[in-house]
Amino acid sequence: MTDRINIFIDNGVADVRLVREDKMNALDDAMFSRLISAADEINADKSVRVVVFSGQGRAFCAGLDMGNFGKMAEGKRSGNSVAGGGLTPRTHGIANRAQQAVWGWHSLRVPVIAALHGVALGGGFQVALGADIRIVHPETKLSILEVKWGLVPDMSSTAIMRRLAREDIIRELTYTGRIFSGTQALEYGFATKLSETPYEDAMNLARLIAEKSPSAVQAAKKLYNEIGDKSDAEALQAESVAQDQLMGGKNQIEAVMAGLQKRAGKFADE
Repeated sequence: MTDRINIFIDNGVADVRLVREDKMNALDDAMFSRLISAADEINADKSVRVVVFSGQGRAFCAGLDMGNFGKMAEGKRSGNSVAGGGLTPRTHGIANRAQQAVWGWHSLRVPVIAALHGVALGGGFQVALGADIRIVHPETKLSILEVKWGLVPDMSSTAIMRRLAREDIIRELTYTGRIFSGTQALEYGFATKLSETPYEDAMNLARLIAEKSPSAVQAAKKLYNEIGDKSDAEALQAESVAQDQLMGGKNQIEAVMAGLQKRAGKFADE
């Protein structure tokens, strides 16, 4: 399974690449397993402060491997299903296996920046939604493609998309399965920014984030993940709890000292 994703770590930045180039990084059973295990590996590595997630070769990810659709036509469950039990059993906390391939990156303790080029279709688009930030080439082709195969998006994207785009936009794209460009993705809210060199821009942003206090960055990600559906009162309380936990900590003190002394911070990994 190690041939599906490669991970290179340097100065706090994990360079995570889908490497099934001959299939445009399509999602087969081994890729689902590796998406889950790679997120677990990074979560356990305290030296990692930020992730850049990209696809090697011509595309980010072309979606579900065509072989799985052949199995569906024969009435067999695809490789991303929970063997023998359908999709409803929760096998990874609040998620099933297919959902965890995306939710594991969404809930990762550190920020994830996705660099998109070529195509991000169906399951590939859903994988991209697991990132905090998406830097997209303007000519990238994206789609919520599941309706083409008689399905609905089922890799946790319904929980994530509603925080990014208007509901009517999500519905129209889901009902039609039409392909849209990176430029349109920015307009809809799915892209953070456009770039002719998304991977390079993602790495530059990752290095900038990696220089900041990992305690503060990780607390901010946790806070934003938690308050999406909470009331104003609950959000304000969560904000105060997070700040109380940071203030006076060694990394917070180091951030203040570095700022006063006009030098780079020397932060401890957490």
